[in-house]
Amino acid sequence: MKELFEAILRLKSPDEAARFFRDLLTIAELKEFANRWQAVKMLSQGTSYTVIAEKLGMSTATVTRVAHWFHHGMDGYKAVADRMFQKLKT
Repeated sequence: MKELFEAILRLKSPDEAARFFRDLLTIAELKEFANRWQAVKMLSQGTSYTVIAEKLGMSTATVTRVAHWFHHGMDGYKAVADRMFQKLKT
């Protein structure tokens, strides 16, 4: 997995990342990744699990799982969310 993470860190633009992940993942996998990230964004804004599930077409079980890792995981979601939201504020 380390090599995969190193490869991801070498991506230089959102367009390059889109091409890389499209080659790596199926459309369904890519959509699932994107939905999970949107769930993280919405959780960080205080959106309820039910609203997230409805808006993203996810099960509440998936939203709960994402929320668990957002609140009790290794802070990976929080680290990136904080950086992205900080960038949007400036």
